[in-house]
Amino acid sequence: MKIDPIDILKQNDLKHTKQRVRVLEEIAMDNVAISQPELEKKLGKEIDRVTLYRILNVYEDKGILHRVMDLNGTANYAICSSSCTSEHHHDEHVHFNCTNCHKIYCLDVTIPQVKMPAGFSAVALNSTAYGVCEKCNARVKN
Repeated sequence: MKIDPIDILKQNDLKHTKQRVRVLEEIAMDNVAISQPELEKKLGKEIDRVTLYRILNVYEDKGILHRVMDLNGTANYAICSSSCTSEHHHDEHVHFNCTNCHKIYCLDVTIPQVKMPAGFSAVALNSTAYGVCEKCNARVKN
């Protein structure tokens, strides 16, 4: 997905600092969700851990990123769809966590509406499928 970090920051009334732009560029670089430790490793000394946490939290609060938990309980982040806001994340799609390479993919498969019992109100739905991704399956066949 091609994104323009500065446009995203402007649309969300955020200053476009070098660190904020770099985090968005790195997250959008691949079509998989990325964990905070992995981001930290890729960014090296450009951004310290506390600043990275703050940026990720602001992006999630603004509806720029959504968080996906992996098999180990580590938070991973992916760019939200354009319809997400700070009030509601509309990234209600299936995530796929590969048990071989451990990458998390956002799939273009919508989670069906779930009728909540009386007195309950859901603000987001999450569904994760576990298995072997197409890249890992292709390596096994070759």
